[in-house]
Amino acid sequence: MIDAQLVPLQRLALTPLARVLARRGVSADALTLTGFGIGVLAVPALVLGQWGLALALILANRLLDGLDGTVARIKGPTDRGAFLDIALDFVFYALIPLGFALHDPVQNGLPAAVLITSFVGTGSSFLAFAAVAAKTGKSSTAFPAKGIYYLGGLTEGFETIVLFGLMCLFPAAFPALAFTFATACGLTTVLRWHHGWRTFGENLRRM
Repeated sequence: MIDAQLVPLQRLALTPLARVLARRGVSADALTLTGFGIGVLAVPALVLGQWGLALALILANRLLDGLDGTVARIKGPTDRGAFLDIALDFVFYALIPLGFALHDPVQNGLPAAVLITSFVGTGSSFLAFAAVAAKTGKSSTAFPAKGIYYLGGLTEGFETIVLFGLMCLFPAAFPALAFTFATACGLTTVLRWHHGWRTFGENLRRM
């Protein structure tokens, strides 16, 4: 919901470090893949109930996710980088609820399944809109530097990371947090469907 407002601040904070990494030959793709690997390590930490370690790994993943985009803007963005960034992000988002489910299948299994399903809704509506937007030549004014069209919503990257942080800090509240956020994701999905229906319906009216 507030990613568009946070992106300039994130870019400002990460640019000095990104410039150092770029000068040393570190590629954006390497940062993306390293960040994903670190994010995957959060799953066994969650399974073992190592909440502090899991939170640190999640935050490290997000730091590298921000750095890869900043390095890409310095060295020149690529289509492969844009593809890797979004594809690996969606898998990472699904892995965190899975970690909680594996830690306590009885209490967390159903809430995790509902949350992951809601992520499928937000992710598929996001990517479907981006694909058709690219075909029709539409671009995002809120995220002009992104490699694909970024369609906003109630639940975006910032809100999702806040959710994961709360889950790690208050693991017993996972079911309530998961169901609440899944509801917000469901609303986001419906709003994106509606937006896509109206936006791409304009092409029919011109025919």
